[in-house]
Order: sequence, then structure tokens, then C-alpha cells
Amino acid sequence: MLTKRIDVKEAQSRLQELLTQVASGVEWIITDGTVPVARLGPISSRMAGLHLGAIQASPDFDEPLPDEFWAGKV
Repeated sequence: MLTKRIDVKEAQSRLQELLTQVASGVEWIITDGTVPVARLGPISSRMAGLHLGAIQASPDFDEPLPDEFWAGKV
């Protein structure tokens, strides 16, 4: 992916052009002077099930919390 830099003031006036380039795979780093402040790039697609089993919840996950919890005693 090609990455380019542009100042925030110029980016404001060329936003539609930048978005067209982003759609074709160009990533833009928006700077305030010489300081990078934002990245404008294509949205990557997500794969469902990529981390299947990485997180497990206990069987009582959605049970009401005990009164002691709300009283600050737990």
C-alpha cells in the first residue's frame, strides 16, 4: 500500500480527491505542520471467527450480581 503525507489544511480542501485515492488503496498521513495527527486509509474487511475460542465467559456471566457487590463489600 502506498502511503503519502499531506498537511491538514490542504487535506480539507482536497478531501474528495483523497477519498477517491483511498478507495484505490492509497493511505494518507495527515499532518499538522510536521507532526502526524491522523491516518486516512481504506477499511480492511474483518473475518468472522478469526479468534474463535480466544475469549470464554463463565456459565453465570449474565446472572444478577449479588447485593454485596452493590454495597461495595465484594
